[in-house]
Amino acid sequence: MPSSFEHAQIRHANLTGRIPVVFVHGLWLLPTSWERWAQVFAEAGFAPVTPAWPSAPAGVATSRTAPARTAGEVAGHFADLIGGLDRRPAVVGHCTGGLLAQILAGRGLACAAVAISPAPVRGALPLPISPPRAPVRAPADPAVVGSAVPLTYDQFRHAFANAVDEAEAERLYETFAVPAPGAPPLQAVAAFDPWSEPEVDRTAKDRGPLLLMSGELDRIVPWAVAHASFESQVRNEHHLTEILEMPGRGHSLTVDGGWREVCGTALTFIQRFVDA
Repeated sequence: MPSSFEHAQIRHANLTGRIPVVFVHGLWLLPTSWERWAQVFAEAGFAPVTPAWPSAPAGVATSRTAPARTAGEVAGHFADLIGGLDRRPAVVGHCTGGLLAQILAGRGLACAAVAISPAPVRGALPLPISPPRAPVRAPADPAVVGSAVPLTYDQFRHAFANAVDEAEAERLYETFAVPAPGAPPLQAVAAFDPWSEPEVDRTAKDRGPLLLMSGELDRIVPWAVAHASFESQVRNEHHLTEILEMPGRGHSLTVDGGWREVCGTALTFIQRFVDA
């Protein structure tokens, strides 16, 4: 069920009559990571909506003392939220949120979608992938699947913030880093398995245009993984699929000092197909 805050955002988007843009955050982040993006898109004439994952805590401090234990199908949560909007939105997602953006687009729920450093699409992963030195244990371990997994600063620095200097990495960790649900990383690792959970309808007629973005220095979702998702999506005969590599950028590209360039690139892509 959408929270009261999310209901308020949905009502506001409907009242404005503008085209909504739903921002889907990824692992180890919260909706607050999209606040600056939401302002840019609002100024461009869109109605931003920044929902949380099911049962997510309200803020970074809360999540570190009482981390969320996400259950159920996260994509269904966002699909229900989009169902409350009067107009079909654009969807922008990062990391696992990028995978969710593709799932939602494949269900015909997005007029355009941007997947940034997206977790791998099922059946489109060249090699098993997991965050370097991330504390994710064996997939069979129920303690991981049913719990929230934090990153230490060293792990965050190595995997998330490797393309920024030490001072910025520390700031990003204190501002944004939160524990993540244990199950989604394991499902992403298993994405090479055709029976694993993350599934995208690659041939959907009503998918809408899709842009995949990858950071050149991304250690969590390297170019090979992002490009494998692109290769599977480009087979869609009904809508354009593009991919773009951001030079010198790591996995923190949506929140670090270069966020505005990434945001502007996503906005420009959506504006090509959507008249705000």
